[in-house]
Amino acid sequence: MADQGTPPSIPAVLDHVAVAAETWHQAWPRYVGELGGSWSSGERGPGFAPCQLAFANGARLEILAPHRPELNPFLRRFIDRSGAGPHHLTFKVPDLDAAIDACRDRGIEPVNVDRSDPGWQEAFIHPARALGIVVQLAQQRGDWQLPAPDDFPEPARPAASLVRATHSVADLAAGEALFAGLLGGAVAARSTSADGRTLAVDLAWRGPLGLRLVGPAPRAEAPHTQPPGSEAPGSEAPGSEAPGSEAALRSWLGGRSGRLHHVAFACAAPDRVTGAVALHPVGAPLAAGDGTALVGVPACDPVDRLGLRDGDCAVAVVPPEANLGTRLVLCRTNP
Repeated sequence: MADQGTPPSIPAVLDHVAVAAETWHQAWPRYVGELGGSWSSGERGPGFAPCQLAFANGARLEILAPHRPELNPFLRRFIDRSGAGPHHLTFKVPDLDAAIDACRDRGIEPVNVDRSDPGWQEAFIHPARALGIVVQLAQQRGDWQLPAPDDFPEPARPAASLVRATHSVADLAAGEALFAGLLGGAVAARSTSADGRTLAVDLAWRGPLGLRLVGPAPRAEAPHTQPPGSEAPGSEAPGSEAPGSEAALRSWLGGRSGRLHHVAFACAAPDRVTGAVALHPVGAPLAAGDGTALVGVPACDPVDRLGLRDGDCAVAVVPPEANLGTRLVLCRTNP
């Protein structure tokens, strides 16, 4: 139970993860032709064109492409500044006004509040307050069902499942406060280091899409054997050094409060996806420590960290440069 003085969480659901691309057609070969995403809905509006794809478990990924950017240049500016790649996480809420009030109770002022469309009202948490990623809060009334365009490709079968988005953060406690404390994610699992420090938190909502927060382990504080301040310049207490993979994660964050690291799919043949780098031979069992360096997360049990299950194999990664700026992590499921 929350502390008496803690504001209540928003009864939100993580609805989809959105990635930016120059055109829908650039992304369809990967997400439709190889991973089997089916058309859910989409339209071409002023400034941007959203296209949502549904996967085998019902989770959805949205492709955002610029369209008539002179009418609303936000997406054009984003791609020109940062390139194609991860853009936002959308949380559906039953009452947008109540969600905005809950944000304000925690000292977060939502931006770009838009109530002009009764069927879709929205507000955003700026990346500066959302640990490096745009968070969209949306209240929807009715269904958004528009037909697929005539040139939509035939989805691959069997379709993959979209398992989760994995977001790297500099401060796991802050990440948990936002995504669990404010946005209502339930802690499904934790990954810890040998000395009990938290390395990752898995969050779940009522829907099929999950969120994993990964961060460098907090530095351990060793007891002083000499008066504080008497250490040699530049020295650290024993045990306070972060392992190399954690240092690599801090370096990858580059001073940011967070970056979306990858989107995880489960599919029948991950090593056959175009551009995938296989981390394990087909049929080979996972061994502790395998693959974590290539995936770029702190070292610990990869079965837990990558969302795999005992017996899964053929883990592969599609690096961002081979997938329009978004890294994919793929694990094997039975066809």
